Amino acid sequence: MTTVAGFLFLLVMVFGGYTIAGGKFAIIIGSLPFEMMMIGGAAVGAFLMSNSMAGVKHTLHAFGIILKGARYKKEDYTAMLSLLYFFVRLAQTKGAMALEPHIEKPEESSAFQKFPSILKDHHAATLICDYLRMVGMNADDPHQIEDIMARELKKMKEEELHPSHAMQNIADALPALGIVAAVLGVIKTMGSIDQPPAVLGKMIGGALVGTFLGVLLAYGLMGPMAARLKGIVEEEAAFYDVIRAVIVAHLHGNAPQVSVEAGRKAVPTALMPSFQELEAALQDLQVA
Repeated sequence: MTTVAGFLFLLVMVFGGYTIAGGKFAIIIGSLPFEMMMIGGAAVGAFLMSNSMAGVKHTLHAFGIILKGARYKKEDYTAMLSLLYFFVRLAQTKGAMALEPHIEKPEESSAFQKFPSILKDHHAATLICDYLRMVGMNADDPHQIEDIMARELKKMKEEELHPSHAMQNIADALPALGIVAAVLGVIKTMGSIDQPPAVLGKMIGGALVGTFLGVLLAYGLMGPMAARLKGIVEEEAAFYDVIRAVIVAHLHGNAPQVSVEAGRKAVPTALMPSFQELEAALQDLQVA
């Protein structure tokens, strides 16, 4: 929502200032369709050339993510920490093999069903099951597990950042594409050099609309959207890092409460549940 509000505010300020300064919209409106066709079409073509079809689909999907914002809230972190607390407590009291019914068929697990938002999160549920399964396979070296998880989380983050990089590449190209459109407008103007100054002025003004659009779209739209998407990806990556923190702390032999506290400290500050809030959630945790 803030992305849309920010862009609308940007348009009001830019065109409002132009209007107050005595600018006329006739030239901009008259040139806009053609300039947008050249600049936008060139940008789309460059985007398609520089990305695979999977990358194109991923980027198109990312526009919805930008509008919605980060999906994880404080209650999601509380749910994740509560679920992990149940698992590490179960592993400590009954052994790693007691985890098997929950991690082999998470959709049938009473623990996962207690937290449907986690169960629906494919990445989170898979991470939990995969690494708890490794614990059950006696892969109990905390340093080895931490290294494997860190590399997988880095890979996931880099894959999710691809749309942001693609958008930033288009943002970097748009000013130059605007110049291309402007040069074509100048070429068109030079072909009508015998026309009166009033006509040539409108034609030159129309050509400059291309430069204006390229710069505006680059620094006023695509660049901020790429930055916003990068911020969302990095914020959501912290959610998965909580899983790593709790499991590694558990493998180091810490008590379940201490392991979960290590995970709580990995939560972004704005979304971190307080010690008392998490303790209340753990006290209410009842899973068959």
